[in-house]
Parts: sequence; structure tokens; C-alpha cells
Amino acid sequence: MNYTFHWRPAFRALPEMLAGSLVTLQIAVLSMVIGIAIAVLLAVMTGSKSRWLRGIAGTWIEVARNTPALFQIYIAYFGLGQIGIHLDSYLALLAGITFNNAGYLAETFRGGLRAVPQTQVRAARSLGFGPIAAFRLIVLPQLFRAVFHPMTNQMVWAILMTSLGVVVGVNTDLTGVTQELNVRTFRTFEYFAIAAVLYYLIAKVVTLGARLIAWRLFRY
Repeated sequence: MNYTFHWRPAFRALPEMLAGSLVTLQIAVLSMVIGIAIAVLLAVMTGSKSRWLRGIAGTWIEVARNTPALFQIYIAYFGLGQIGIHLDSYLALLAGITFNNAGYLAETFRGGLRAVPQTQVRAARSLGFGPIAAFRLIVLPQLFRAVFHPMTNQMVWAILMTSLGVVVGVNTDLTGVTQELNVRTFRTFEYFAIAAVLYYLIAKVVTLGARLIAWRLFRY
């Protein structure tokens, strides 16, 4: 093997890669916040009496869960442009990951909603709570407690999915920055090895943070 490792230039580029890591985390967090809001709505729609609402929610969930995330990002970047909706690379990546997150989380939330006893909802209504107040104060807290750990897994998956942005021209996240450095120096192994370590550390920090939050919130 004639390859000679040069780690010093790679470590000098570490500040750029850390800045890219922050962009990666930003995209993942935004996609989760928006995805959770949409997923709650989709989960409620799946139990609606309206066939139209059930159909819309079911279609979203089926497409999100049964097509590659890369295709969803491609459609957001290239496909929507064909109908006059032009998104830049960043927004297309965010839209694709959000669509995927919402689909997976909606199915998780649907199971979580079934875990909340309906007797509690009826008891809340008998005490004078309106349907929205009962859902917000009684159902949602129990729902998020039941699905907290699957949400953590989805957050890690969202962090890893941000790497797909490089195929639509995102060059500010961790993978994009790493690819730019690789093109300039051709030190592929060094830069991508460091990037892999950074992805691992981000995922571990998120997982450990989620465990701490769960310990603080769900001890009783």
C-alpha cells in the first residue's frame, strides 16, 4: 500500500468541519420540530371520520415510509421546480427530511395515541375541558412520553440524512464541507474519517441528551 496519510492538514480544517456540524444539527432540529407538528396532525387525521383526511394522511405516510429519502429530496429540489416552486438546496434538503420525518413519526404517534386510555379523555370532558384543551393537556403529554425514545431515534436518523444534501448542492453542512475539502486536497480518507467521527459524536450527544431529558421528565 503506497498511500501516505497526512493528518495535519485535516486537523487544521477541523474548525470548518465543526461549523458544518452546526449546520447539520440546525437542519436536523428544524426538520424534527416541523416534522413533529405535521406528524401529530397526520396521526389525528388517520383517526378522522372523513375519508379525505384519512386518505391524505395515509398517502403521506405510505410515500414517506416506502420510498427512499434521497428520492424525496430530489423531488423537493428538481420535481417542484417543474411546477414553478423553486427551492434552494438548503430548503429542498430541509423539506425532504421533514417530509420523511413526518411520515415515520405519524405512524409512531398513531400507536402512541392508541396507548392513551379514552376514559381519561372522557373524564376531562366531564370536568369541563373542551376537545382542544383535553387533547393539549391530557393526550399530548402522555403521547410524547410514550413516543419519546422513538423520537430520539428519528432525530439521529435526521442527522444522518442531512448528508444526502450534497447531491443537491448543499455545501455548508458537514458532508458538504468535507466534500469541498476533499476536492481541494484529494485527502479522502483523512477528511471523511474525521467527518464520520463527528457524525458519531453528534449522534451520541443527542442520544445521551435525550436520556438525560427522559430521566428528568419521566422519573415518576
